[in-house]
Amino acid sequence: KKDFTTIKKEELINFKYKNLDYSPYEKKEYINNPRVKVKGIYLTIYSAGGKKLNSLIEMTKNTEINTFVIDVKDDNGYLLFPMKSGEKFAPKANQKNTVKNISALMKKLKDNHIYTIARIVSFKDPIYTEAHPERAIIYKNTKKPFTNSDNLTWATAYDRQLWEYNVSVAKEAIAAGFNEVQFDYVRFPASNGGKLDKILDYRNLKNESKPQALQEYLKYARKELSPLQAYISADVYGLVSSVEDDMALGQYWEAISNIVDYISPMIYPSHYGNGSYGLSVPDAFPYETVYKSAKDAVKRNKILLTPAIVRPWIQDFTASWVKGSIKYGDVQVAEQIKALKQNGIEEYLLWNASNRYSEKALRRK
Repeated sequence: KKDFTTIKKEELINFKYKNLDYSPYEKKEYINNPRVKVKGIYLTIYSAGGKKLNSLIEMTKNTEINTFVIDVKDDNGYLLFPMKSGEKFAPKANQKNTVKNISALMKKLKDNHIYTIARIVSFKDPIYTEAHPERAIIYKNTKKPFTNSDNLTWATAYDRQLWEYNVSVAKEAIAAGFNEVQFDYVRFPASNGGKLDKILDYRNLKNESKPQALQEYLKYARKELSPLQAYISADVYGLVSSVEDDMALGQYWEAISNIVDYISPMIYPSHYGNGSYGLSVPDAFPYETVYKSAKDAVKRNKILLTPAIVRPWIQDFTASWVKGSIKYGDVQVAEQIKALKQNGIEEYLLWNASNRYSEKALRRK
């Protein structure tokens, strides 16, 4: 009967992705690092190493927030604290260390019963590509580095040396006391649905597909980090749970969820195009958008024998750039959390780039 069930489940995998690894992975609970039902907020290197830290710690005493997701390697490639891996792979990454004494910071967080997640931005890394220009994604005709609208250069996710760098950063974070490592930007850059693939050089030396490269990267991270008794998680686009392909980003839901301990779709209503889920402006419908996306995530996980726990990112910011958007605050945050709970999802992470959060919605019931 078990074999029959497995075959049936595998039939639900998109045929384009059949060659990826869906074999079972044991998702352990580590005795010295017990799992936590995470209710978290995001902290930049400046919040973690600055005056804002104390007020954010104080917030955990009055709310259900019990976790900090802290930038350890941020969007610009800067490292939170001085790291040997930075010295080795990208020396400028240590130029803005906001925390000189990581032991003191981790002790302070542990003394306040805060679960800690090290956010590591994987493949958008202008400091690394400056140090290793031959590893950047470039335009085939001009040989110039590819950037999105933020003008930050990308390294290719095919680069095994960058895998080693990111995992080395993760090891130093775990050694410092982080409970979990979260890989963000585990993707190829947005390429207009793959239309830019013809003109970009991804330096694909092994002739791998995008989803294959990302899964191999996460498998490598798992192999290296699991013996250190730390959990691993990966962020994916919110829509990844609702589409049948990898969105030309390399993010195929089942291929990622099968490997990591936690998968975090970024279910920000502001990031869905008008008409998504039948909603005129998804940003104006936080409950409905999160409910539908979360429902799809739960459904996709049922295909796998060893899926990751779904722990979404939700929105605690106002997306004024979206036409028809609404102001976000306590009510909208509470609606999103309610939508997750109604789908059986008990964990969440709140994103606000300025690290200002809607405390009333988060007060302990």
